[in-house]
Amino acid sequence: MVQADIPQLSGECNTWRETLRQYRDEFTKDKSHLQHVASQPLSKDQLQQVEHLHNQFHIQLINIHDLKQAIKAHDRNLSLEVAVHEGSLSKDTLTNHESLLEQYQSLGKTLQELREEFSGFLDKAQ
Repeated sequence: MVQADIPQLSGECNTWRETLRQYRDEFTKDKSHLQHVASQPLSKDQLQQVEHLHNQFHIQLINIHDLKQAIKAHDRNLSLEVAVHEGSLSKDTLTNHESLLEQYQSLGKTLQELREEFSGFLDKAQ
């Protein structure tokens, strides 16, 4: 068992989940905006890019949801483990926290790339 700053770990989880909610809202709006753009006359290449972006928005919204749920379960586990082990956490729990941080950062990078790709598409489509 390892002593850890539980409020800090839980706070990180809450921050990550809030950011993921913001991403979800942003990409849901972007997906809707893409559908609006797709209703206009587009070239074959533009239609292929619309399909690609639509698929990416769908996939990334699923990834956001899955990671948000994993973080929520981890946060619940933090509270439970602290209660059971009198303020200590297992090394596995801390390792899981670090893994979730890596997943969160990786997803953030992927989402930033998708943002840039969508913005470039909009610049060319309009």
